[in-house]
Amino acid sequence: MGTRSTIALEFADKSVEQVYCHWDGYLAYNGQMLLEYYSNPFILRDLIDLGDISSLKPTIGTKHAFSHFDTEMKQEDYDALYRDMTTFYGRDRGETGTNSKKFVDFQDYLAHHQYEEYDYILRNVNGKATWFVSDHDGAYVELTQAIMDEQDRIAQEETA
Repeated sequence: MGTRSTIALEFADKSVEQVYCHWDGYLAYNGQMLLEYYSNPFILRDLIDLGDISSLKPTIGTKHAFSHFDTEMKQEDYDALYRDMTTFYGRDRGETGTNSKKFVDFQDYLAHHQYEEYDYILRNVNGKATWFVSDHDGAYVELTQAIMDEQDRIAQEETA
């Protein structure tokens, strides 16, 4: 079962583009990966340009088989080659209709975007690219704070 998410970028002209990501959308995986590898808006734009995502990884990578079932490879050999490459529905499986969704501005995005369990957006705040997340349709908060809050909650549960 996937934890679905969306990933969006607000451009300098205030327009927004969004893609869907099927797997691992939770804060500790996609959230952390976005902070670590996709905080540069130019790299994020390259990711979004390839459309909807099956599985987000540290690199955009190159075209590859969607899964080891599409090859003659064993799972471990496939993983060794592609474990750090993002897998896209369009580029890697040849699906159509997987392009990003475009919005006029942030208000248009808020009114019409695709809602999933986690919705991530990179915005320019005071000249700095800053990640925000909406967790299960909640208010958008800074991603770094959301991750810290979740880590605190988990630590409290473990000591209770």
